Amino acid sequence: MAFDPRWLLFVLPVVFILGWLASKLDSRQWKLEEKESPKAYFKGLNLLLNEQQDKAIDAFIEAVQNDPDTSELHFALGSLFRRRGETERAVRVHEHLLRRGDLAQTDRDRAQHELAQDFFKAGLFDRAEAAYAELRGTAFEREARLALLSLYERSRDWAKAAEIAAELEAAGTGSFSGRIAHYLCEQALVAQTQGHGDLALELLGHAQRREPEGARAYVLQGQLLLKAGQAEGAMAAFTKLLTANPPAFNLVAADCAAAAQALGQPERAIALLTEQYQRAPSMHLLRALATLQPGPQRGRLALHLQEQPALSAATELLKLNAAALPADEAAPLIQTLERATKPLLRYRCAACGFEAAHYFWQCPGCLGWDTYPPRHVEEL
Repeated sequence: MAFDPRWLLFVLPVVFILGWLASKLDSRQWKLEEKESPKAYFKGLNLLLNEQQDKAIDAFIEAVQNDPDTSELHFALGSLFRRRGETERAVRVHEHLLRRGDLAQTDRDRAQHELAQDFFKAGLFDRAEAAYAELRGTAFEREARLALLSLYERSRDWAKAAEIAAELEAAGTGSFSGRIAHYLCEQALVAQTQGHGDLALELLGHAQRREPEGARAYVLQGQLLLKAGQAEGAMAAFTKLLTANPPAFNLVAADCAAAAQALGQPERAIALLTEQYQRAPSMHLLRALATLQPGPQRGRLALHLQEQPALSAATELLKLNAAALPADEAAPLIQTLERATKPLLRYRCAACGFEAAHYFWQCPGCLGWDTYPPRHVEEL
């Protein structure tokens, strides 16, 4: 049967009309989407960039109402709620995403991660722990482990913190030897308060092997042994500390002097204190030496001021020479110097600048480990 060309006169107009209708429908749908969802979305972004979070939230809520299937809008909205401290609303947004059956696995993992952050921000650590545990084997596993590490530190669950740190180290995230050593030291302190001195010493030994250059395990070991009346063991620990981490010897200068006096061998501590003083003069070391070598201190303080100018040394020297000054001049001058010196007799975090009268191994401000130099502010 031969092809009749007259059919083309009928088919071609029909195909043209169908194509035109399809393009019109697609154009109409595109204009509708552009009119509704993107307009509110970009409005929210603009408000967010201008730090108008309240108005940005209203804009994102409007965008979600216009296009409830867009997951990115939900993520933006949930993040804003969490940043503003409205964790309950953030939890509802992310739980709604997780209940959706059409959500892609990548977005499901992301929603789970966001939900875990919501619980963490709200202080619901048990729920946050469970939510982070669900992220094992996903692209967020590393972030989840780091968050769990912070969570266990905050809740002072040192055994679990050590376990997570070891997992991160094994996964190639970096070295966590220093942190694990601190966790062992924290467990040793708990054991000590519970009356398990032998267990405390065993944990400190593990900490020393984990981080040979870490100061804390030697400091705690020496102080624990000194308190238990084992002065010889304490001296051995302080001697190891001077080799492993000389700057931290300032923290145990007085303890070292006390251990040597308990043994009746002050010369042992004098040798250690003098060695470190010649390396890095400090008032910690000078005061410890003064307890072992009683006598005139004017010359030592004068020499120290030449090596390491410090208001505390000047104040002590003035007190020794106060008898040579009129009483109505000496007392006000000493009081003024003591008031000026007090803020300088603090330790300052090198990471965030948080100052404290006592030495901290973990900064209370930024929660960083080993961020405090073992010297007072006036000697930095």
